[in-house]
Amino acid sequence: MNRNIYQFVAALASGIVFGFGLSLSGMLNPVRIQGFLNLFGAWDPSLAFVLGGAVVVAFIGVQVMKRMKRPAFDDSFHVPTNRRIDAPLVVGSALFGLGWGIGGFCPGPAVASLSVGLPQTFLFVIAMLVGMTLFDRVWSRRT
Repeated sequence: MNRNIYQFVAALASGIVFGFGLSLSGMLNPVRIQGFLNLFGAWDPSLAFVLGGAVVVAFIGVQVMKRMKRPAFDDSFHVPTNRRIDAPLVVGSALFGLGWGIGGFCPGPAVASLSVGLPQTFLFVIAMLVGMTLFDRVWSRRT
């Protein structure tokens, strides 16, 4: 089979597992995310456990990656090389955090939540795509 098909199937399987995990953990519900960020109200610590599990899985994945010569379906690993903390990173992180706190979604769970069919999810994803397009057309052309 063609390597592109293997890459597609691997990406699809990863996305399905990711979406299923988000659904199983209740992270498709924006109220849970907002409850985690509400430190002075009815705080919901469940996201901390999900994030902790994700860190453990990512740590193991990085350790396995370091021992491999190359990925299974590509010629090389695509790991960021820039380790600088600069203004665009800080501003982007702040915007991400604001969107996450206000909407209760980050990009992965927002796309997975489209399956639930709530109108606010569609609005969030549309706004996210508009923001990504604006960034791509305005900011990325400067560099």
